[in-house]
This record gives sequence, C-alpha cells and structure tokens, in this order.
Amino acid sequence: MTHIKVELNNRIGKIKPMNAVNNGPTTPSRMFSKSSNFDYYKEAGIPYARNHDAAFCADYGGEHTVDINAIFPCFDADPYSPDSYDFVCTDHYVQTTLAAGTETFYRLGNKIDHRVKKYDSVPPKDFHKWAVICEHIIKHYNEGWADGFHLNIKYWEIWNEPENGRECWDGPYEDFLELFVIAAKHLKSKFPYIKIGGPAFATGGVDKKRDAFLNYMKERDVPLDFFSWHTYRSETEQYRKRIYAVRESLDKAGYTQTESILNEWAYILNWHEGLRESKLVIISTKGAAFVSAVMATGQNSPLDMLMYYDARPNSTLSCLFNLYTGDRLKGYYVFKLFSELAKLGTHAYSESDADDIYAVAATDGDNSGIMLTYFTNDEGATERHIVLSIFGGKDSYKLILLDDAHDAEETDILHLEDGKINLTMQPNTVIYLKNT
Repeated sequence: MTHIKVELNNRIGKIKPMNAVNNGPTTPSRMFSKSSNFDYYKEAGIPYARNHDAAFCADYGGEHTVDINAIFPCFDADPYSPDSYDFVCTDHYVQTTLAAGTETFYRLGNKIDHRVKKYDSVPPKDFHKWAVICEHIIKHYNEGWADGFHLNIKYWEIWNEPENGRECWDGPYEDFLELFVIAAKHLKSKFPYIKIGGPAFATGGVDKKRDAFLNYMKERDVPLDFFSWHTYRSETEQYRKRIYAVRESLDKAGYTQTESILNEWAYILNWHEGLRESKLVIISTKGAAFVSAVMATGQNSPLDMLMYYDARPNSTLSCLFNLYTGDRLKGYYVFKLFSELAKLGTHAYSESDADDIYAVAATDGDNSGIMLTYFTNDEGATERHIVLSIFGGKDSYKLILLDDAHDAEETDILHLEDGKINLTMQPNTVIYLKNT
C-alpha cells in the first residue's frame, strides 16, 4: 500500500516550466500540405523551445536556420551591416514557434557537428566580432533592427557542450572560456533586460570542470543569469542527484540567483549497446511515464527549467511525435497534462512514501489538479494500491488516464471518502485528477 498526501491549501511556490522542449512546430509546405504538427504542438501548451540543432530539420529551414554560421555566413563581412545577415528562415521558424504559444530559448552558436571534417564546431576567428554578431541577432529579434521584431526573447544561451569534444568545440577548451567571458559581458552590457547564460555543459559537466567554470567566471565578474546543462539517464534518482549537485555548485561559487536549467535530457541507458532499447522505451508508454516522473522530480527540486530533447519532427529521440507519420506518441500527452498544472499556476504540497510513485499538485485557489506517476524499470513490477489523502480540495475528481489503452482520456469520476481516494495504478502509467 502506497500513501500519498496532497495539501492544496499549502502553497509552496509556482509550477515551473518542466514541460519545455528543444525545437518547435512545423507548418504545412506546398508539397506536403497535411504534414504539419502545428495544431498538436500548440495544443500541448509548451512554454519554451530551445532552438539548438534546428538546422538539422529541413522543415525549419535546414542549414539556413538559427546557427551563427547560417545567419552570418561570411565571417569577414561587416557585422554592423544588415546586408551581412540572412534572417529569412530563422524569422519564419521563430514566428511559427511563437504562434504556437511557445517562446524561443535562443542558443547562440551552432549545431553539434558529427562530420569527419568539422565546419560548425570550429571556434570563431575573432571572439569580439562574434559577440558583436550575436548583439545584432538579438537586436533583430528584440529591438527591430534590420526589419526585425520586438519579441522580447528572454533567454540567450552562449554555445553548446563546449567540453564535449570536437563535435561541439573544435579547439582548446581554455579558448572557449575566453569567448564566454567576452560574449557574456558584451551582451549583458548591451541588453541588461535579457537573460544571458550557458554553456549547456554535457551531463551537467564533470563536477570539477563545472566548479572550475563557475569559479573562473565569478573571478572575472561575468554575469550568469542561468547555467544550462545536460544529462541523459534512465533513472530519476540520477537526475535528482545532479539537480542538487548543480545547485550546490552554483551557490558555492556565489551564483546564488543564477537559474539552473537542464535543457537536454531523455531516457538513455547508454549511447552504445543500449541505444536501440532506449529508443524503444522513448516511444512507449513506459517512456511517457519516465518523462512524467522526471518532470515531477524537477518540480520538487531546485531546478528552474526542464527542456526535453527533442521535439524536432525528425529526431529519433522524440517522445512527442512519430518520426514517420507525425502522429502523437504517448509522451506527447504528458506535456499536455503538465500544461494543465501550469495553467493552475501554484504548486501545492504533496508527498509520496514510495520511491517509484511521483506526485505533483497545483491549484489556482478554486480549481486543482494532481498528477500521479508510477514509473519503474523493474520488469517484474506489479500494480500498486494507493491511498490518496487530499486536504483543502473539493469532493469529486475526474480521473484522466494515460496507459497503453488510453491517451489521457477521462475514465471515471472519483469521490472523497473521509478525505481519501483509493486508487490502483499499473506500472508505468500516469493519472491526472481534476476536480469537477
């Protein structure tokens, strides 16, 4: 028997953007007028989309999209002239994402480069000029420069996984530190109202390297509005430990107000012999339960934003959309359900006495939602009987079920008896309770 307690009148903060992703929706093309996922994407209520690796997707504009090398194709050109920039495909992509109700989290840099010859991960020839180029990209989207926009894009991230080998920074790591110092200081001086951060460390950065980066920046008075990092694992406990480790490193370095943003993650056993099995889990109901469990872990720990990799329609790691048909996968419905919590806004206290049963509750004062997840990697796991105690809520709740047979569908109306609801959950399922 598992006991879960929810105190809807005990409000402990806000529902954070745990349902953010990498990359946005697509729109119909002339040849493929029915291939867009725009409506489904919009319906999911995704708050932010990081645009890293967008250049891998032809539907977004491919090699002409987002990356510095794409927008400013000739590095020897004049960075102060609008004629040096090509914004067309990126403008369309950013506007499409915003039209779906999703804000862009802009990665300044280039996509990961797995080619035998590196083109995108080569460090820029002039770090100061690179910072000026970034300045004008921000001016284009936030201040109308070069027939641009006033989109108030908040998050601007410098580079991606600089410590992760030639695929991301094909040069001495020490040179990247210099680039970051120059770019962060320059951009923050020009745009004090935006959030500047990075550097999207792989696997959160090895502890010593992460601490060294933060200390290096602090010693040089580098502004750091957010610290971004990645991890790909298959156990929620591994995420929880790293979330706390990153927060501890930030606080120890004196970046106590810096946001901690985990902006690449997915269910991965390992990147070698376990990759095929990982992808099979990602597209399954178990994969959806894992996504829900990690969202709950992030919501209940010192993490400020969680961004799944990847919502890109041609990504083999997508848990939202089928690579071939574009149909919604089971994981899609987790994002949609979490958006219901986000609409309610206020995080209410909850606790579970089982490590594999996760709970998140939210309220707006009148209405409430409770998201319960049973996630396990134990193949022998069996159904779990749950006693759910609800304080400060209403007397009856719609039960919305996500399992192999249900795509977040209402299946029952449950009523409190002595302040409790008795439930049965199967392994790797998600339940959302919404008061009637």
